[in-house]
Amino acid sequence: MKREVENGEADWKHWEEKDLLVPKGRGRERDLKNEDEGLRVQAVAMPTHSPKSTLEFFEYDESAEACDMGDVVAFGTVFLSILYSLVFAFGLVGNLLVVFALTNSRKPKSITDVYLLNLALSDLLFVATLPFWTHYLMNEQGLHNAVCKLSTAFFFIGFFGGIFFITIISIDRYRAIVLAANSMNTRTVQHGVTISLGVWAAAILVAAPQFMFTKQKGNECLGDYPEVLQDLWPVLRNVEANLLGFLLPLLVMSYCYFRIMRTLFSCKNHKKAKAIKLIFLVVVVFFLFWTPYNIMIFLETLNLYDFFPNCDMKKDLRLALSVTETIAFTHCCLNPFIYAFAGEKFRRYLYHLYRKCLAVLCGRPVHVGFSPSESQTSKRESILSSNFTHHTSDGDASILL
Repeated sequence: MKREVENGEADWKHWEEKDLLVPKGRGRERDLKNEDEGLRVQAVAMPTHSPKSTLEFFEYDESAEACDMGDVVAFGTVFLSILYSLVFAFGLVGNLLVVFALTNSRKPKSITDVYLLNLALSDLLFVATLPFWTHYLMNEQGLHNAVCKLSTAFFFIGFFGGIFFITIISIDRYRAIVLAANSMNTRTVQHGVTISLGVWAAAILVAAPQFMFTKQKGNECLGDYPEVLQDLWPVLRNVEANLLGFLLPLLVMSYCYFRIMRTLFSCKNHKKAKAIKLIFLVVVVFFLFWTPYNIMIFLETLNLYDFFPNCDMKKDLRLALSVTETIAFTHCCLNPFIYAFAGEKFRRYLYHLYRKCLAVLCGRPVHVGFSPSESQTSKRESILSSNFTHHTSDGDASILL
């Protein structure tokens, strides 16, 4: 969201409201000195000994015509506002269900539950900022300075926290399945809590460069960088997002799940095919949802160095950034279904919640227990799957993730 705010809205607001005859500088959307994409004018002073020393002539640079982003910004305002609202609604409901299921479960907690709970909290922190960005897009007055700073901080902490916990879950699955004998004593709830605290600290540390210079300037919430960092800092932010927010987690996930699949192929278990499909789904969904957005971030980094001088290309880049950003953000809505609801305990909780709601709507008590056939089926599946999970510290179905 912040990149759309900084790279999109600042461009057209500065172009529309400020004097067009200003020099074009690198990192224009983040420079609060109004170095935007206006007409590049080069003023060449005459020698002081010339009779015309008081005159100046202006050289018009046709390649630097003002690029009107008004239509792109207008579309982005409507498109992003609608999509942010949908992501907020579905992300809020799905992740709250995960939190309620974990906190209300009577079963002993496992290290998997700790990581899933923290993943849900990261996604909740992330989606909680989307109503503020929707308001920012729709309201010309912008945000209060404190709201601007806090929304940006929570946004990026939730963003990196979610990515990091997905990576930690992958590593935990790897240790539970591939290194089962060696990890039995260390995969405890206390160990999970300690690791989770470290992940939150890492998320805050990594997110700090993304929001530490953010402030409300006029009607805009954007980065106010020191003069010495105006060219460097936006590039570092994008590189950090590409490397720590995508490439490194993707490599770790790919390695862990590749080793897990090799282990599954070598074991005799009737749920092997289902587990492999689930693993494939986790990696493919992460890749499909986050790759386009990170490609656009990389292209935006090149744009900071004027790799795209054509106005139409700049418009396409801005539009593609808005669309791919929203696609990436919807991943937090899918996390509960991919990581949590695939487990037996979460399906049971949803069924239990459904029966309770049905009882309230019907105005009469409804039995919320499972039928004997369901219990026998669940018990039989647990026995059949014990060949695979007997050596792990938690036997939940989510072990296959």
